[in-house]
Amino acid sequence: MIQVLKRIIVFSCCSLFFVSLHAQYVPDILKGYEQQTIQMTPDYDGDVVCTLIRKPLSGTKQAVLYIHGYNDYFFQYELGDSIQHYGFDFYALDLRKYGRSIRPHQRACFCKNINEYFADIDTALNVIRQEGHTSVFLLAHSTGGLITPLYLDSHKERKEVKGLMLNSPFFDMNMSWFKENIAIPVIAFFGRFFPNWIIEKEGFSFYSESLLVDKKGEWIFNTNWKRPEGYPKTAGWLRAIHQGHTKLQKGLSLSCPVWVLSSDKSFSEKKEWHDQYKTSDIVLDVNDIQRIAPKLGSKVRRDTIPNGIHDLILSARPYRETVYKKIRNWLVVR
Repeated sequence: MIQVLKRIIVFSCCSLFFVSLHAQYVPDILKGYEQQTIQMTPDYDGDVVCTLIRKPLSGTKQAVLYIHGYNDYFFQYELGDSIQHYGFDFYALDLRKYGRSIRPHQRACFCKNINEYFADIDTALNVIRQEGHTSVFLLAHSTGGLITPLYLDSHKERKEVKGLMLNSPFFDMNMSWFKENIAIPVIAFFGRFFPNWIIEKEGFSFYSESLLVDKKGEWIFNTNWKRPEGYPKTAGWLRAIHQGHTKLQKGLSLSCPVWVLSSDKSFSEKKEWHDQYKTSDIVLDVNDIQRIAPKLGSKVRRDTIPNGIHDLILSARPYRETVYKKIRNWLVVR
């Protein structure tokens, strides 16, 4: 009798937890989406949160979790709509100090170590699993494409992750030989002692111009969360990225299938507008992406999108439609 009562109490507690978990969702800023703010353990800047966004659940046990890049957040609603149309539930994660998760006391996009984001991904995956999903595919862009392979390499126990899709992942700096091999390591060294040292106040805005509907693009986004000139970059952040690059380029041992997508070409950002900005990756070198990709594991597939831009799913409609079709084809055979 006591054992029965214990089981009833445990079941009731779990049920209450599950109900309260669902009750935390509120309507998102994107129509047709909802979100919950998740309180994380405070760090060196104080209180920290991450934000989990989702489409209303359909009842399937398969899900896709999207993770954004640097100076970014989830606003690519077409992506989530298409994923759900393919028969998968869709989630997106605004990492700590990005987008919906930025708090007034924080330095946006700042970290001292890539590992800081692992707790956010862990938490998101736990929620997704608690909401009934037994198979999860990660889809990550740019800096998210650096974070997620490193996360999976150190969290091999996450058996529910069945595959990793990388959209123009940030595997290497797109700079001169001197900057990449001399300047970056030196700044990264000093970043350990002077993490707040600002090494770049802002960059060019042409990438954002190629995206924004009131400029030369097709998209609307919050320019306080995704700044056209970017956020100031610090030596501490650069140290975290450099350490991540070094570890990844030495080789990982991911056991799940990995699919690496990039544009078919890069174009160096200049001091004036060029039409090639709308049909090329002007942020990263696609040759670096394709060269480094096989180092992630034994099941890596590489692919390119003709005339794709840095965030492939923000490319001009004919080209992003190709991306959606390729995502569908990759997912349905897993």
